[in-house]
Amino acid sequence: MPNSAQSSDAAGTDKAAQLRALTWRALLRTVTTLVVAGTAYFTLPFSGLDDLPTLLLLVLGSVVVCAVCAWQVWSVLRSPHPMVQAMEGIAATVTVYVLGFASLYAVISQVEPEGFTEVLTRMGALYFSLTVFATVGFGDIAAVTDGTRAVVSAQIVCNLIFLALVVRLFVLTAKHRWQQVGETPTTDEVS
Repeated sequence: MPNSAQSSDAAGTDKAAQLRALTWRALLRTVTTLVVAGTAYFTLPFSGLDDLPTLLLLVLGSVVVCAVCAWQVWSVLRSPHPMVQAMEGIAATVTVYVLGFASLYAVISQVEPEGFTEVLTRMGALYFSLTVFATVGFGDIAAVTDGTRAVVSAQIVCNLIFLALVVRLFVLTAKHRWQQVGETPTTDEVS
């Protein structure tokens, strides 16, 4: 019959193995989300979108980002591992958010080639969207017309809102769910 020290070691090993498996599954789902969304961005046609007003495209993109965010928050609320699910949710929401603005910039560049310092390819639009999101702003691509400057300004404001509210929403939701499942996150797990 095993003693309690052996049982404790076995339980700790099982828990560590479960945590590793959970982490790998979460990483796989996150990478899959990035690959699927990126593939869709680079392969789906944007034809026909250039007939829609920029404001409508911005609103539609916002609706999609909010829907993805709501779905991910709901997933956190029902997850037995809310912190892991919250990290996945943030990654998915950021992906859709950045690709949404990249799509918008690519369409604007097709309709209004003089809107930026150069005509944006899809890669150029993604690069520009990422530099605005990360507040890097290398300056190699810039908005030139008032319309494109307004859209870039909207992304900058949305970035601030996103960072202040969306990330906090996921953290608070995960903490709430963690309390429901009867565990308390450690400082390392929440940070």
